[in-house]
Amino acid sequence: MAFFEDLEVWQDAKTLTLSIYQMMKNNNDYGFRDQIQRAAVSIMNNIAEGSESGSDATNIRFLHIARGSCAETRSMLYLCTDLGYCSTEQQTQLIGLTRKISSYLNRLIAYIKTR
Repeated sequence: MAFFEDLEVWQDAKTLTLSIYQMMKNNNDYGFRDQIQRAAVSIMNNIAEGSESGSDATNIRFLHIARGSCAETRSMLYLCTDLGYCSTEQQTQLIGLTRKISSYLNRLIAYIKTR
């Protein structure tokens, strides 16, 4: 693995983060906005930090943290629609992306454990 920027999972996490920032840019519920944005940013940053750690065990630990942040983001997206902060279509699209990221993270963790 050369650079974290080359990982499709990191690229998807960046897309998710940018989409959430765009969706929440005019939201005045600052606590909610801050929480969902922090959770999304945590996904991409933990992927990056783990991949640059130099240790498989440390990388796996950060990938697990990224997976947890992905679940937190997905959970917040359910509230987002319930609170009227995003449309059902936005929620469906972004939840699909979080599931894709979680699945990719699971496969990446399994791969690192077996190499």
